Amino acid sequence: MDVACLDLEGVLVPEIWIRVAEATGVPELRVTTRDIADYDELMTYRLKVLADKGITLSQIQAVIAEMGPMPGAADFLDWLRQRFQVVILSDTFYEFAMPLMAQLGYPTLLCHKLQIADDRVVGYALRQPNAKKASVQAFHQLNFRVVATGDSYNDTAMLGEADAGILFRPPANVVAEFPQFPVVTDYAELRVAFAEALAR
Repeated sequence: MDVACLDLEGVLVPEIWIRVAEATGVPELRVTTRDIADYDELMTYRLKVLADKGITLSQIQAVIAEMGPMPGAADFLDWLRQRFQVVILSDTFYEFAMPLMAQLGYPTLLCHKLQIADDRVVGYALRQPNAKKASVQAFHQLNFRVVATGDSYNDTAMLGEADAGILFRPPANVVAEFPQFPVVTDYAELRVAFAEALAR
């Protein structure tokens, strides 16, 4: 079987940091990879905001516990599993994502880890630089074909490395900068795009 690589936030679940920003009343946390392409720059900014505002890991996890998949995401994932080996490639963290994975039937998730001290997020450890692209390269070395989908700047290297890359509900700036990728706006269209890629 071929491998389907999916981003998590913006594809299967809402943006975690935006929900945290809304719940804590800290609008500075609304900034995502749709806004800042450099992930280290983005996370350094987020950690400073968390420290300045005194927001704890427990507070963030409480917000995430109230979240769920986007409408239609679980059904789409079930459909995809029948046709592909499915792997979630995300720049989120295991400490954030596991409650959401439970609601999606625990698909394989490859992401990063947070560094925690006294319930404060004090740092993070990347699995490796450009982990999404590196994961697709590793699947290719295992002789898998890869179809990938994502919505943000940090997905474009993964989409470019895949045998077929699809943008799902991307912002206009990403569409403008990466016109080589087809754009879909709902799960029905995404099913068609994956099925067409599978048939090639």
